[in-house]
Amino acid sequence: MGKPVIKPVVSPQEAVKCIKQGDSVMVGGFNWGGIPYTLTDALYDQGTDDLTLISNDTIYEYCGQGKLVAGGRCKKVIASHVGLNKTTGRLFHEGKMELELYPQGTYVEKIRAGGAGLGGFLTPTGIGTVVEKGKQILEINGKKYILELPLTADVALVRAYRADRMGNLTYRGTNQNFNPAMATAAKIVIAEVDEIVNVGELDPNSIITQGILVDMLVLKGDSIYASRT
Repeated sequence: MGKPVIKPVVSPQEAVKCIKQGDSVMVGGFNWGGIPYTLTDALYDQGTDDLTLISNDTIYEYCGQGKLVAGGRCKKVIASHVGLNKTTGRLFHEGKMELELYPQGTYVEKIRAGGAGLGGFLTPTGIGTVVEKGKQILEINGKKYILELPLTADVALVRAYRADRMGNLTYRGTNQNFNPAMATAAKIVIAEVDEIVNVGELDPNSIITQGILVDMLVLKGDSIYASRT
């Protein structure tokens, strides 16, 4: 048996250096829960722009990925809903930012398909609505389905609870939300965690994201928003 592959533990500033202008970035979380606030703050401070943001929602203007939107750093947002961040809607209606919205189940399935290497999937959700506009419609056994294509990203910023030095991740409660799926669907995966333990200290049955998917580890910061997750 070979030696375990130890993943680098870096500062949030060092971690986000891999994110370049024009990149697509997945950010885990749902409203307050499961957002890697330490990493989104570092990305905001870095000033990178022209980003395609892939996140379930754009939370609020003053925190998380919402700061990236409000700061004009995103050329496009792909999400499930954006109602809590008024700036998202305003920028879209002013023609300053593209916006793609999907039903939440469709949204996460597109990410899962991307991570699994699938060419897409068929769903009846959205048939007969604006959702089907411009998409391929297939009829199977008399029922119509929309062909939804997979969704991937250059970088995924995910939030977990504990990690071992190999990058295996565990989660707490609903903070799992979109993080495990996103960890499969990006070229580079950066995980923000509360604690890093030695190899063998995690219960194998509690590991949700395998270390082979994770490239870097970052310890959670002390901001008021990071403490919520």
